[in-house]
This record gives sequence, C-alpha cells and structure tokens, in this order.
Amino acid sequence: MKQIPASLLTLTTGILITLFSLWYGQNHGLLPEQASEQAPLVDSLFNVMVTIGTALFIVVEGAIVIFLFQFRQRKGDMTDGLPIEGNLPLEALWTAIPAVIVIGVGVYSFNVFQEMGGFSPGSHSMAMMGQHQHSGTLVAQAPGGTSAMPLMASADGSGDFDPAYGFGAAPAGAGQEADVVVNVTGMQYAWLFNYPDNSIIAGELHIPVGKSVQLNLSAQDVIHSFWVPQFRLKQDALPGQDTGLRFVATKEGQYPVVCAELCGSYHGGMRSQVIVHSQSDYDTWLADNSPASSSADSVAVLPTSAMTPQQYLAPLSQELGIAAPMVHAMSESAS
Repeated sequence: MKQIPASLLTLTTGILITLFSLWYGQNHGLLPEQASEQAPLVDSLFNVMVTIGTALFIVVEGAIVIFLFQFRQRKGDMTDGLPIEGNLPLEALWTAIPAVIVIGVGVYSFNVFQEMGGFSPGSHSMAMMGQHQHSGTLVAQAPGGTSAMPLMASADGSGDFDPAYGFGAAPAGAGQEADVVVNVTGMQYAWLFNYPDNSIIAGELHIPVGKSVQLNLSAQDVIHSFWVPQFRLKQDALPGQDTGLRFVATKEGQYPVVCAELCGSYHGGMRSQVIVHSQSDYDTWLADNSPASSSADSVAVLPTSAMTPQQYLAPLSQELGIAAPMVHAMSESAS
C-alpha cells in the first residue's frame, strides 16, 4: 500500500482545519444577543479572533499530541534523540505568520474603534447636569431649602461635560446632536441617571430604540465601569475626569447594567438595567415621570436632618429603584 505524500496530507489537513475554524468562528455562541449598532462591529472582530485562535489551537495542540505518539520512546530503545539544531525556513515561517496576524488584527481593531467613535469622545455638544444643581453638585433638599447629602456631581464642579475619553459619535454621525442626553453618576454602590432636559432622576436607564443616546459619565468616589454586555460597550467612570459614551440601541427590551471595575465591598451588587422602549412608550415614561405630572421631584424632598443617614436616604430605594442595601452603602459613602 502506497503511503500518502506528506505534502498532500498537509494540504488536506490545512483545508480541514481552515474550514472548521471558519465555521466555529461564526457559530461559537459565546456572546449574548446584539442590541446596539456598535455590537455587530465588536462581534465581527471577536469572530475573526476566535477563528484565528481556533486554527492556532488545533495546529499547536494537534502537533503536540501527534509528536507525543510518533516520537515516543519505544520499548528497549535507549539511544539518544536526533541531534536537530535548527531549521531556518521553519523558524522564519512561524515568526512571519504570527507577525502578519498581529498586524492584521491590529489594523482591523483600529478601524472598529474608529467606527464606534472611540477617536472622537468629545466631538459633540454636552449637556448641563440639569436644574438640580448647587455648585456643581446635585443635592437632596430638606424642607425649607436646607441642603442635605450630595447625590450627584460633575467632575469639575461646573456642571459642564467635556469628555477626553470614551466613545463619541460614529463618523457618519459626527457633528450631530444626540437625540437623548443622560448624565450618569457612579457611586458606591449604585448608578444614578439624570435627564437634564426633563429634570428626571432615576435608578434605571430608559431610552428609545433607534435613537442616538449620549451618556455623560462621572464618578463621585472611586473608579466605576459602566458596562452593558448586549451593547458591547464598556466605559470607565473616573473621579475628576469626564468620560462619554454614545450609542444607538436597536432592540427593545431590558438589559443589565454592570459595574465592571472592582469598586469596593458591594461591587458585585452594583447593578442596574437599561430599558429600551419604543418611541411611544418612551414618551409615555417621560410624561409619567416628569416633575410637572408626577411626584418624581420628591426625590429632592427628604425628611429633616434629625434622622440618621440611613433613614434620610431610605426613600431613594423606592423612588430610584435601588435596592435597600445599596442605599445603606450610598449613605455610608456620602457621610
């Protein structure tokens, strides 16, 4: 029986590995559903990296298994191995291939970052924090106008946002105003969302589907990281430094908002959600929660300062949709 030529066997194996890697790169099922315009860009890059990683894994691990079997020590064989000193063409090949792969992935990721607006975080106009400002800090007001504990603050104390880091508008939307602007403050251990155009403060992010949304991120105490896995977007909120995040949601639903930066003892519980509405449902939510038509402004009217910090901030648990343990932790950090 004739032995299969090594060149033909290598070619056939290479084709099979390539086909399997291409298939698995598109069918790995490792990512959650896509819910933003930015998600397909990230997923395409991830799929390419999975395809390359799968091929490299099969080649390297397959070679190890084959060599373990083919070059194992036979029974009774006490001789030394072959004195192989090196193979210049082979070494050049396995140096050139990774170099080409790294450069190619680097250029591709650069383009993805640009398409997501990563090179223009401050290319659009920013909004003020809203009407509930006092020296750049949002404060809870007791009866009679007495200032209470600070709840939200801009990075520089002025209320103006000018992010140096983050994701701005994609090239196609450069220079255009966002449809919705939300000022987001991270604190131990909750996210607060302020809608400056409507004077609404909430513990959840509500946005309309298919509209451009601008998040102005700031942190009151330590570094937090705003992450929505289904949007494929993650951006740090930095104390003393404004950051921004602009995106368009493409699918209605509720998606988790996770803090992806270790920020303290209750880091694991620092969660919220983003609720993507249809335009009509979003308009209804705005109308129902605006101070003119509801008691939403009661967030700024709390009991007297004679109460303990926990009692003082307890109403926020119901008003903002933040769990009671988070309110307790917030009161400790604010005091």
